[in-house]
Amino acid sequence: MTAPTPYLQLPGTAREALTAYARIFGGEAQLHSFGEFGRDDGPADAIAHGYLVDGPVDLFAADVAEGEVPFRSEGLLLSLLGAAPKETLRAWFAGLAYGGRVLDDLQLRPWGAWDGQVVDRFGVPWLIGFEVDESA
Repeated sequence: MTAPTPYLQLPGTAREALTAYARIFGGEAQLHSFGEFGRDDGPADAIAHGYLVDGPVDLFAADVAEGEVPFRSEGLLLSLLGAAPKETLRAWFAGLAYGGRVLDDLQLRPWGAWDGQVVDRFGVPWLIGFEVDESA
């Protein structure tokens, strides 16, 4: 079974967001504009469909068309628990926190694992963590 892939509908920031996510997670951002898709329901250079390739995180994003509501989140976190080595997860947390807001710093929890929560500068909430070992 394939896991669901988040598809963010953003308020004109899809190009910036996907470029930032590619820089944070690795890989590249593939971007296709409204103009390229022959759409006239928004600016020609707005992103009609974009996605990350050749990296460890799957994510789609687009700019909202006229009259559409952009992404907002309550009660949802994109989880990257144990998704990479701890050094990588620490770097991802720092990258997502840049220009964003740390809700709960990456820290050792009483149950013996590390985790933290951050809302990145695009309003996307993330939960990042890893299991503890001798060198955490």
